[in-house]
Amino acid sequence: MNTNSQFDPAKDRHPLPGHEPVAVERGTGKKRSARRAAKHSAAQGAGVDPRVQESGQRKQQRKRRTRAIIIAVLAVLLALGGAGAVLFSSYGSIIAERLGFGEPKNYAPGEQTGEATVTVRSGDTGTVIAAALEAANIVKTADGFVEYLLQEQPDATFNIGTYKMQQKMTPEAAFEAIQNPENKVDLRVTIPEGFVVKTALDRLATATSIPLSEFEEAAKDYVALGVPADFPSIEGFLFPATYEFQPDDDARTILKTLVDRMWQALSEHGVPAEDALEVLTKASLVQREAGPNLDDFPKIARVFQNRLDQGMNLQSDASVAYGTGNLHTVWTTDKERADAGNKYNTYANPGLPIGPIGLPSDAAIAAALNPTPGPWLYFMPINLETGETRFSNTIVEHEENVKLLGQWCTAHRAEGGKLCD
Repeated sequence: MNTNSQFDPAKDRHPLPGHEPVAVERGTGKKRSARRAAKHSAAQGAGVDPRVQESGQRKQQRKRRTRAIIIAVLAVLLALGGAGAVLFSSYGSIIAERLGFGEPKNYAPGEQTGEATVTVRSGDTGTVIAAALEAANIVKTADGFVEYLLQEQPDATFNIGTYKMQQKMTPEAAFEAIQNPENKVDLRVTIPEGFVVKTALDRLATATSIPLSEFEEAAKDYVALGVPADFPSIEGFLFPATYEFQPDDDARTILKTLVDRMWQALSEHGVPAEDALEVLTKASLVQREAGPNLDDFPKIARVFQNRLDQGMNLQSDASVAYGTGNLHTVWTTDKERADAGNKYNTYANPGLPIGPIGLPSDAAIAAALNPTPGPWLYFMPINLETGETRFSNTIVEHEENVKLLGQWCTAHRAEGGKLCD
């Protein structure tokens, strides 16, 4: 959905809010000079913690005073002996941090090692991203990364996506890495037009490293994914396109994305939900029989519609082959064409098959809805390499075209070709 392969970068860039809850509240008991107040206001407007704006000299003076006080406190604790030891055990870490001897918030330069990924999602703020970096051990603490942003990158923006980064990085190195588009992990998958569900699931499993069994299990509960209950399976309802997924997307989420995209296509063509089965079944027949020849889509759709209108069986070898489980050919035998138990057999059974026989493209859906006007009742490819197809109105003309295909196949086999096997 909206799909991950179709996000708008202009909408998915997220500035680090200047008001994120990382700054310590200032007291309001003292008046500030107009100059200092103006400085404080400007800092807030720029999205920077006002403390960062103080001069280095004032900070150093305050640190020296604080350190002197804490050293005096330590001296008192030592003089108290055992009681002082108890107090130090409770507050020693705080004292050490104030003295600059506490655990640092950031990894040192040169410590980076290993590898991890972090995902930036739509709506994530700088604080959320910092927490994700800490959880992946990319930075030592979220606070350290946030402080770096406030001090050095107050206007930072982040692009959504998943990024591969080293662990134990400094905040600066982590920021540079997450800004580098070369570190973005793209789980990009293309589902070609005309694929059947089985091959589509195989491709999704390979691209995402999610076990095929998880996709198959999710596909069984296709109604929960949004497919109408009158469909015999999820076949035909996964829209063929290129998608981009995130590493933490599961099989159900991915299939739901493809189903939602098919609903989008149907909506754009004005197809109501109650007509989805008929339209996608017709479109899948067109897709499978026409192959890559887009110009033939509307004419083949017309042949099928004319035959339906005249009460003729569709006699699609592609649908028969699908029902036998032979998904790699449209060639069928006399025995297969006579098997009325095959619910996809349009030789032995009237009307449309019980459901789609593949994943139809947008062009195939359009053809099914708007067939080219014409009287044709038959079509026959006469060159399987180029896809050249002849259309005819009578059985006599059709049989002549069948002979042309036979001649082409004879020559093709003589040259070692396999397309007619």
